[in-house]
Amino acid sequence: MIKVGIIGGGGYTAGELIRVLLYHPEVEIGFVVSQSQTGRLVSDVHDDLVGECHLHFTDEVSFNVDVLFLCMGHGRSKTFMEEHDVPADIAVIDLSNDYRLADDFVYGLPELHKATIQTHKRVANCGCFATAIQLALLPLAKEQLLQSEVHVHAITGSTGAGQSPKSTTHFSWRNNNLSIYKAFNHQHLAEINQSLTFLQPSFDHAINFLPVRGDFARGIYASAYVDCPLSEEEAYALYESYYADDPFTHVTQQNPNLKQVVNTNKCILHLEKHGDKLLIISIIDNLLKGASGQAVQNMNLAFGLAETTGLHLKSVVY
Repeated sequence: MIKVGIIGGGGYTAGELIRVLLYHPEVEIGFVVSQSQTGRLVSDVHDDLVGECHLHFTDEVSFNVDVLFLCMGHGRSKTFMEEHDVPADIAVIDLSNDYRLADDFVYGLPELHKATIQTHKRVANCGCFATAIQLALLPLAKEQLLQSEVHVHAITGSTGAGQSPKSTTHFSWRNNNLSIYKAFNHQHLAEINQSLTFLQPSFDHAINFLPVRGDFARGIYASAYVDCPLSEEEAYALYESYYADDPFTHVTQQNPNLKQVVNTNKCILHLEKHGDKLLIISIIDNLLKGASGQAVQNMNLAFGLAETTGLHLKSVVY
């Protein structure tokens, strides 16, 4: 069994991580650390786990584990690693953005770095928007076909903003409402560019990214378009070939909807050719494929398990 410790257990991503790991056949959760919730039952905070989880939050960190998941806010993972001498034989999977551009952590996008993840003990889970956008573009980059600016419009659910209350996450503001934020300068652009230039070193075009706050709880619906010489049939063949060995990324000729991926670790991609433009629709659950589900996928790879182990999650489309 893989013994797991979770640091920063009070937020949405930690709650999803615990939910997945409780039913992972090869995992035992050793402890869940939360400074703000110490002593409370985990199910008092993540109340969807009532009757399923009997763990209490603790403030004590133990290294008697095989893997640590860092689910703290951005900036706090690096502080934790600097303040604790984590043994080299313990795997660390960080869900913040602290190490996504660092050389000592492998970037945790299995569809790009699967072989490297399998041999590393330090993995930086990629961002939720970054996951959806990269999966939309990687096959084109692999074939050196990103030869123009990239235009992306992506809508995310309110859970993407985290559990701490903010003015833009209150129900009365978010419900029946939309707004753009961080236009053209979202923090995930750096990791997206890093991956695209890894595959296509010559890529030097702008990624014009408009992130949108959606009036729903979870999921990301991203649409991207680029100049592309391929026909629609050629584009489908390229994408199907690229993702042939990736069990969670699916290419469909049916126009998808967000409910198909909510509560799953799937990414669904759909392609359309309009004149000289290729439109790519990419949809994921921001808390699973965009965070905790992908973190478990990375753990599976790092420990020699099938990627899908413990991740057979079902969407509800009605």
